[in-house]
Amino acid sequence: MPERNVGAVVANETSRPRVVMMCGPGGAGKTTYAKRLESEGWTRLSFEVEFWDRGITTMPSARVVAEVAAELKVRLLHHVAAGNNVVLDFGFWFRRQRDEYRALLALQGIVPEMVYIATSLETILSRVGDRHGRWADDWPLTEQTAVEYFAKFEPPTPDEGPLEVVA
Repeated sequence: MPERNVGAVVANETSRPRVVMMCGPGGAGKTTYAKRLESEGWTRLSFEVEFWDRGITTMPSARVVAEVAAELKVRLLHHVAAGNNVVLDFGFWFRRQRDEYRALLALQGIVPEMVYIATSLETILSRVGDRHGRWADDWPLTEQTAVEYFAKFEPPTPDEGPLEVVA
């Protein structure tokens, strides 16, 4: 399978659609990376965008999160079936979440690529003040919440499959 480097993500020359799973704690820079792929023609799926489109600007209930997650899985499968490359602009904070999506995509014959944005807590905290909730990708994040998210995050490991670490 011939490959070529297209910046930070390696592309293959097969006709099978690609899926990139963005991984990192809140404020790491996942959306910035995902938007670059989107500008190259990828379909970007995002919880924050979906919440915003529903008029939700604060942390939603567990029920709403579950509804959005189910809808995003349906959209993912639709896009993959249509042959579209998809970037999942999620956090994928926990290995069990990553494993769930890998299993879902394996049924479609797709091995997703993980892009882990390895950002220090110091850098994340320096970005928190720039978030004001003015648009979907501007989800407010307090310093306390950023610290809590960082502490809960489970970094991906190479045994999980294709992994690119962006520092």
